[in-house]
Amino acid sequence: MSSEALTQKIASVFQSVGATSLSFFEITGRLFLFMVNSVCHMLRPPYYPRLILRQMIDIGFYSLPVVGLTTLFAGMVMALQSYSGFARFGAESAIPNVVVLSITRELGPVLAGLMIAGRIGAAMAAELGTMRVTEQIDALQTLSTNPFKYLIAPRLIAGITMLPLLVLVGDIIGVLGGYLVSVHTLGFNAATYIQNTWNFLSFMDVFSGLVKAAAFGFIVALMGCYHGYQSKGGAQGVGAATTNAVVTASILILISDYLLTVAFFSQ
Repeated sequence: MSSEALTQKIASVFQSVGATSLSFFEITGRLFLFMVNSVCHMLRPPYYPRLILRQMIDIGFYSLPVVGLTTLFAGMVMALQSYSGFARFGAESAIPNVVVLSITRELGPVLAGLMIAGRIGAAMAAELGTMRVTEQIDALQTLSTNPFKYLIAPRLIAGITMLPLLVLVGDIIGVLGGYLVSVHTLGFNAATYIQNTWNFLSFMDVFSGLVKAAAFGFIVALMGCYHGYQSKGGAQGVGAATTNAVVTASILILISDYLLTVAFFSQ
């Protein structure tokens, strides 16, 4: 290979890396500006109580069966897996502690966040994407209605407020699942199991999970609104926006879960 061809190949590699980097920073900057604009409209009046209530019902009430079933079986599986491992060392008495700690700190918020991302994030992206490609958002602007105030702020408020409530209910159901398996399958004493669970549980365990849930609710609503609001290209663009909303929300939930865990329990 001649030196000129080698130079062109190296230049093309650097050009490709540079174009990818610029595209990444462009997308990140656009998302950051969208987030700042959305938060500003979320914190400033006027508000639309009817829209906020409708989003709360969609996110909170209609998602309760999904979150409940997910955390119930997560608690049951956690109890079974803990028993199979701890029985080797004669530490079966630690199963209530492991179940309640795992559910309240990690499994409850993360599983609920991922389920909500798949259900609500996709729905938000599809709804806003359809409104974008059918020019309904442009019609709102023509009628002097701010789309951020009317469409995005209610979803963000509902996501931040409803997901902690869902996680709180999911924590209770998940601990109940571990209790049912431990008492009725593994032969634990019911009173002893409940007492060990209550004695080991601390305020910080529950509080950290609820803070994570609020952050996950914000991420799900933001990603759903962002990808739906920015969608273009007809039905194909709406489908791509829906997929991107679920994928990016799920990845950001896992990343933020690690960062929040470090912030709460690094010491």
